[in-house]
Amino acid sequence: MTFIIDAHEDLAYNALVFGRDYRRPVAETRRLEAGQVTPERGDTLLGWPEQQRARVAVIFATIFIVPRKHMDSPREASQSYENAGQARPLLQSQIDHYKGLCESDANMFKMVYTRSDLIDVLRPWEADPAPYPDTTHPIGLIILMEGAEGIQGVNALEEWWEAGVRLIGPVWAGGRFCGGTREHGAFTAEGYELLDAMADLGFVLDISHMDTKSSLQALDHYRGSVVATHANARALLQEDTVERQLSDKAICKLIGRGGVMGVIPFNRFLRAGWQDADGREDISLDMLAAHIDHICQLAGNAWHAGLGSDFDGGIGLPHVPREIDSIADLPKLVPLLGNRGYKPEEIDAIMGSNWRRILEGALPLK
Repeated sequence: MTFIIDAHEDLAYNALVFGRDYRRPVAETRRLEAGQVTPERGDTLLGWPEQQRARVAVIFATIFIVPRKHMDSPREASQSYENAGQARPLLQSQIDHYKGLCESDANMFKMVYTRSDLIDVLRPWEADPAPYPDTTHPIGLIILMEGAEGIQGVNALEEWWEAGVRLIGPVWAGGRFCGGTREHGAFTAEGYELLDAMADLGFVLDISHMDTKSSLQALDHYRGSVVATHANARALLQEDTVERQLSDKAICKLIGRGGVMGVIPFNRFLRAGWQDADGREDISLDMLAAHIDHICQLAGNAWHAGLGSDFDGGIGLPHVPREIDSIADLPKLVPLLGNRGYKPEEIDAIMGSNWRRILEGALPLK
């Protein structure tokens, strides 16, 4: 395994809500938070040293804010909104957070806007993938907008492109564009208008969090690149009636469009009905490998599955399979996939190269 591309981490949200500094080791963040009210997402799974150990070369770094009516905790208030006017500056503040990280710690993080940037980030990982701490490399950050309620009309899309956003998931809970995890429904006229404008500018569409109807509509309608950065296979969660996971029909349409689906190591998305009180001992990382295998079986190859950990985005230490203490443990998937018959080049694709293909095809050259 040369490198990992993780298609979903809410770094800016957690930094601004919980004060988490992701340059620190995981153990240091946990020590600093000990004795405090545990953040709603549980003990952190993310830190730069652990990302280095896992060889995480690129992260789809989200800008994400919470509709006020869907807040789970008062602590989220600083990154919540009631209308698009309130959402706009909050999203910009998260972009500013990422740019600030890259400017102040260029040896740790680098913004990726173009194909040239992507090549520059991946080159050292491929040339010298020595284990941490012998060798370290900057991690590339590609901005993903999760929930597009902060877009004040499609005419404003170009300013988000210029600000550095390269992927957009139109919905989270649900909203004015289409049905989502908590508010179901079809694409609206404004939603289709958004899709057309996104395609014209070259954004990658993320169908994560869309409900059944809207995900299928998006896959049929969108003219540009389509992915699901963080979702699991609904077919393996037959007792789960929540439409958060992708149906086989949607997965097959995504495969047919040449897309990639990032799976999530979240226990509730690995066993239907799982709750925190159930503990982690009965949830194994091989259950995540089963979701990867399901996607690959539907595709007939290994070129459409990837990782989208969503670590710290509602998922902390209590919520992940028993083999995981931090993101440093994601490479434990490699032998599990090998046991299922996947070849080294197929495993490399699943861990990172499939996302690389999407980015090379979608990002502007310079």
